[in-house]
Amino acid sequence: MTRTELRECVFKLLFRVEFNEPEDMAQQKELFFRDEEVSYSEKDQAYISAKFEDIKAMIPELDEALFAKAEGWTKNRIGKVELTIFRLAIYEILKDDSVPTGVAINEAVELAKKYGQDNSGSFVNGVLAKFAAE
Repeated sequence: MTRTELRECVFKLLFRVEFNEPEDMAQQKELFFRDEEVSYSEKDQAYISAKFEDIKAMIPELDEALFAKAEGWTKNRIGKVELTIFRLAIYEILKDDSVPTGVAINEAVELAKKYGQDNSGSFVNGVLAKFAAE
């Protein structure tokens, strides 16, 4: 899988956090990897799982960073798709040295265009641009 495809898989798995109890996430991860439409290599599965677990463990910290930049927005006002994209992108910007900031933002905008609402791409770009300015 390409890095873009891997990132999209992490996004899809991370999105489930918003709809499931923490104790159910191990089962959700198992169901995700059992998807019959996609075949995951062991290497891909390990990458997706590790990145997912890292991000999941940092959700409070990532949300704090997000809402420090997204003035006037609260967790309840941001759509779940966009919130998940922000968490992934902010993690990549702040914690993953293997992903350049511009790439993290670009990929987040593409995910927002694909999975979000009409203006999600520009909203995600605008908020994440504040992280690039640091």
